[in-house]
Amino acid sequence: MDFTVLKQVLQDKGYSVSIHGSAAEAAAYIDGQIDGKSVGFGGSVTLEQMGLYELLATHNDCHWHQRMPEGKTVPEVRLAANAAQIYISSVNALAETGEVINIDGVCNRVGAIFYGHERVYLVVGSNKIAPDAQAALWRARNVAAPKNAQRLGKKTPCAAAADRCYDCNSPERICCGLSVLWSAPMQSSIEIVLVDEPLGY
Repeated sequence: MDFTVLKQVLQDKGYSVSIHGSAAEAAAYIDGQIDGKSVGFGGSVTLEQMGLYELLATHNDCHWHQRMPEGKTVPEVRLAANAAQIYISSVNALAETGEVINIDGVCNRVGAIFYGHERVYLVVGSNKIAPDAQAALWRARNVAAPKNAQRLGKKTPCAAAADRCYDCNSPERICCGLSVLWSAPMQSSIEIVLVDEPLGY
C-alpha cells in the first residue's frame, strides 16, 4: 500500500509518521526508539501480534493488563500504564482524511492517548485504514468492536457472530466511549506508525 499521501495528511495535522513494510520491522523500530522508560500499553491485538511487550520489557518498565504481574490487579496495572512516560496503542480505524477513531469499554486507552505522556505511538495496520471519517467510524463500530467483543468472550449481540454493532444495552458492552482525534492535540507528541500489513481487528 502506498502511504505517501496519508503520511502527508497526518503530518499536516501535527503527527510524526513512520512507515514500515511489516510488523516485525515496525516492532524493531519502536524498540529502538524507547529505552529505560516506563511504558504503558493499551489493550490491543495489534501489539500482541507484534510481540512488542516482550521486546520492550527487556529494557523498559512496561505495564499492560494483558501481561499481569503477580500480586497486581488489573485496575492497578491500567493506572500504571496511563501514568507511564510512553504510551503505545493501536487504533480501531484511521481515515485517509486524517481522523483517528477509537472505541473503548473501560476508556483507559482512549483517555491515555489524549494526554499525559512524553510520547504516544499509535500502530496502524493497513486493514485499519478507511477512506473518510464516516467510513472509519463505521469500521470501528461494525468491524473492530464486534470482533473484540467476541475475542473477549462478552455476552453481547455483536459477539455472537461478530458481524455488526447492535447498539445494545448489555452490561458487557465494550463500546462505551468514542474518541476522535481530528488533529494532534496541542503540546502532544504522537507518532503514527503505519504498517503495510493487516494487524489486529
